Amino acid sequence: MILLLLFAAHLAATGCKGCPPTSRQDAGPPDAGWTPADVAWHVDPFIGTLGGETWPGATTPFGMVQWSPENTAGDQTRTTSPGGYSYNRLKIRGFSLTHLSGTGCAGAAGDIPFFPFPDDVTTSPSSDTADARYASTFSHGDEQAQAGYYRVLLNSGVLVELTATPRTGSARFAYPAGRPANMLIRTSNSELGSEDAHVVVDAAARTVSGWVKSGNFCGYIYGTSGNIDRRSYYTLYFHAEFDRPIAAHGTWQDGTVTPGSSSASGGTSYGDDGFPPAGRGSGAYITLEPGGQPVNVRVGISYVSAANARLNLTTENPAGTAFEAVQQAAYDAWNAKLARIEVTGENDADLATFYSALYHALLHPGLFSDVNGQYLGLDQQPHELTAYQQAQYANFSGWDVYRGQLQLVALLEPGIASDIAQSLLNQADQYHGVWDRWTHASGATHVMTGDPAHVALPTIYAFGGSGFDVESALASMVHAATTVTPEDLSRDGWNVMVIGERPSLDKYLALHYVPADGNAWGGAGETLEDVAADFAIAQLAARLGDLGTHDQFIGRSDYWRNVFNPDAVPGEGYIQDRFSDGNWRTPFDPATDNGFAEGSSAQYTWMVPFNVRGLIDALGGDAHAIARLDDFFHAAGGWALTRAGDRHAEMNNEPSLGVAFAYNFAGAPHRTQETVRQVINELWSNSPDGIPGQDDLGAMSAWYVWAALGLYPQYPGRAELLLSAPLFPHTVVRRSNGVVIEVDAPAADKAAAYVVGLAVDGQSSNRLWLPESFAAQGGRLDFALASEANPAFGAAASDAPPSFAP
Repeated sequence: MILLLLFAAHLAATGCKGCPPTSRQDAGPPDAGWTPADVAWHVDPFIGTLGGETWPGATTPFGMVQWSPENTAGDQTRTTSPGGYSYNRLKIRGFSLTHLSGTGCAGAAGDIPFFPFPDDVTTSPSSDTADARYASTFSHGDEQAQAGYYRVLLNSGVLVELTATPRTGSARFAYPAGRPANMLIRTSNSELGSEDAHVVVDAAARTVSGWVKSGNFCGYIYGTSGNIDRRSYYTLYFHAEFDRPIAAHGTWQDGTVTPGSSSASGGTSYGDDGFPPAGRGSGAYITLEPGGQPVNVRVGISYVSAANARLNLTTENPAGTAFEAVQQAAYDAWNAKLARIEVTGENDADLATFYSALYHALLHPGLFSDVNGQYLGLDQQPHELTAYQQAQYANFSGWDVYRGQLQLVALLEPGIASDIAQSLLNQADQYHGVWDRWTHASGATHVMTGDPAHVALPTIYAFGGSGFDVESALASMVHAATTVTPEDLSRDGWNVMVIGERPSLDKYLALHYVPADGNAWGGAGETLEDVAADFAIAQLAARLGDLGTHDQFIGRSDYWRNVFNPDAVPGEGYIQDRFSDGNWRTPFDPATDNGFAEGSSAQYTWMVPFNVRGLIDALGGDAHAIARLDDFFHAAGGWALTRAGDRHAEMNNEPSLGVAFAYNFAGAPHRTQETVRQVINELWSNSPDGIPGQDDLGAMSAWYVWAALGLYPQYPGRAELLLSAPLFPHTVVRRSNGVVIEVDAPAADKAAAYVVGLAVDGQSSNRLWLPESFAAQGGRLDFALASEANPAFGAAASDAPPSFAP
């Protein structure tokens, strides 16, 4: 009965207010007769916790709650990793309710840490600036995690277990016999600090509730430029209910602890350097009556109100719900999502790497609306879901996820992808028509470059996520891309957090490129990002029959040529930064990062994904492009896939992710295949350091999933798929709209990297790409693979993937 209540609550939580499910344009037929295979047991949440900035705690797919440990290296003011957890740090100071996966900067969220403390609280936890007393060491041998569950035996003797529903968490704490059962609720100690916080203990009701006002993502980078950073933009409310009586309680603020107090207030502030200063903050502690049994606590959260936090808890995780029931429901929820891609193979390590990558790719964006359909908008006002939505989502790492993660979500769950698209439109409507490139909770952070939402929505639509207000979205995107705002003219936040949606849009419209002396974090790179967005807008306009807008923006997509210098190096063309007067930025070296965000000219030069043929011709033709690609991926002594210098690939970051597929356009698809397989074999593994670089809210993990399937979503705003060699002998992809894709590659293994034969729906084909209709309608791929290449297969110019130019 409890499980039925949980699932009913989940359905109610995602129900569209005033909108019957049959009205969804992307719902499709049900999965008639489909029982998901048990694949979630392959997930290892510890993969990526050493370098990938992931975390091992408990959550559900796209969940609002991520209950996970906060490690410490002995500094109360710093998290060990942006995800709150680093595998090489063996001390925990709390278990926070919210986390982001692989964000970079210095972290985000980490709100409301709970910490079980089996000793007397005699001093203020805020005074423990080195985490010497109110923290505990642990051993990985006493730690366990699976999809929807986390467990650790602290060296203090407390056994901690965590699980979650979409908007709530359940925890079980077993204290050592004969020791005090104290719980610290460190209300103000979000990862990057807080502006204010408040906590209330109600001993009679066995509850602790409160809120924290925080934000400050990347705020340490700059001072107070233009009021863009070191600021709060969300308030997280929580309501916790304990199953044991509260025998005593107290609170603290800064250095003062007050036994018997039932409330406290005060944030840490963001300090003078964007980090919380040591010794600041407030919270509460409670002493639970001994009883020889574990302590259970259920916690609901909301970004709208205290009442909604309680409502989320009573709806999804009511009193009397067994911990095991929540854990099983979380596992089942993960299994239902993960089993949409069922791969078979005999290599357990590859299966663990694959399903853990898929797991990480389905963590974000996170659920942001409450069970009653309310959420906080970017205007800091409460809103209700639109008639198009089942849920509002938040935490959009735009520059990262538009390259493959959103395509994967749309392929598997077009309804969820539609809600993500509508969520982004809602944010723009609430933020004066601005589509911010990196939104966290209810805040626009402006982090990174480009105009990624303008790629995201057309791409979601192309992959079948059509259940959003697409006409309004197109009109809003066109307006933002053609109307210069004061923010576009501002240099506030330069370089990482420039406040304009399209910095120096006036220059882009006049010069047809973003100049080096403009406001962007790199004019040449910004130009490439903007033309990708323009191309995607053109595709969406064409699908809606707006040919005038299509023609306008497809023309703009060719502006990349204005930052391509055919003689940047004698005889070699590169994308190069250029000033407003038309002069190129000199001196020039292909390894320069002048003009580029998190990359070099050598890496960005390949970033014209919609017109690779045009780029190859500009480089001097197929042979010249192949030689350039060979140099890009190799150095003296072998492969150069990461950390080989800025003239070479960085397959641990987004600008290089699609470059290997350029070989497909130049008549050397076998080199695409061997390069993609080398990246899989060399850089990815089922170990804590098994993700090459920050996972960027699933962007890197999504690349691995696509690569292991032998597919790649190359084009902004389109759904063609490029092909390489699948890693697994058999794969079935079951989209939530009923469409099925089967991939057979009987000879697949880690060595069989080359495609030597292909049939599409039973028909022999030499074309190593699929039209949009394949993703839309489904079908079957039969690969013949080998450990030695057939360079002629798929190499004819007539078999090359399409390129798009005005």
